[in-house]
Amino acid sequence: MSFEELTERISTKLKGIVYKIHRSSPSFSAEDLYQEAVLNLWVEYENGKLSDKTDSYILQSCYFYLKNYIRTAQDRTSLLSVNMPMESLSVEVKDSVDEDPDMDTLMEKVFNDGLSRKEKEIVFFYLQGWTTRQIGERLGVSHVSVVKLEHNIREKCKNFKNHV
Repeated sequence: MSFEELTERISTKLKGIVYKIHRSSPSFSAEDLYQEAVLNLWVEYENGKLSDKTDSYILQSCYFYLKNYIRTAQDRTSLLSVNMPMESLSVEVKDSVDEDPDMDTLMEKVFNDGLSRKEKEIVFFYLQGWTTRQIGERLGVSHVSVVKLEHNIREKCKNFKNHV
């Protein structure tokens, strides 16, 4: 049996599985999930692992593969955006002001004249090594708001640099 015959035979049921998974994890496109499942099938087919398997077995393996794919992708995302200290802010701020002799003056001007009270608090907590989630809890805002405020801080630093 060729790979094309296999995919044609199971595609309707595979799309049903993808739709079911997509409803529980809407952050992933159904088309992307379907393509990911077909790619996984292709690798398994090329390695000779599907020749003696039933359609039911193949579809169930696709289901488990996609669930694991989503879980690992979400784990990576949450670790990067919520649970890690805000090291990226430091890199962005340093990149936006370079290493010129007036950097201290520029940073003081940005901090005193350019940042709101909440943005100053975020910088203060960041310097203490707090995570995005911890800062959000302390300020009584969501971690998404903290990420947006971090973006504003970066933009203000870039703007001040460009005007100096």
